[in-house]
Amino acid sequence: MSNTHRQNYVSVHGIKIYGVEVDRQTRCGHYHSTVDIIAIRFPCCDAYYPCYECHREVSDHPAVRWSKDQTDVKAILCGACGRQLTIHEYLTSKSACPSCNANFNVGCRAHYHLYFDL
Repeated sequence: MSNTHRQNYVSVHGIKIYGVEVDRQTRCGHYHSTVDIIAIRFPCCDAYYPCYECHREVSDHPAVRWSKDQTDVKAILCGACGRQLTIHEYLTSKSACPSCNANFNVGCRAHYHLYFDL
């Protein structure tokens, strides 16, 4: 990822979140409801983005999905409390943070195939 793209970030709980119009709980210009409070670390660039559309707009490369054997990797950030969840924790969380109980967007399940090779 080029330096130009890397400058477009917001610090959320001390972690850089790259994207478009990112707020302090990881909401972005694409997804900004009260429950859109997670960011996903992409394996292709080891950087967090609120969504696949932010990755597409801000990065300079195609997104790569997490493989089936990487579910123990901490790749999800709760924008409410800052906990980094493993992919397994996130996928089995019932759309709520296991630390602070903040609700996640249940609609994100429709996009899992963009992030995870399940």
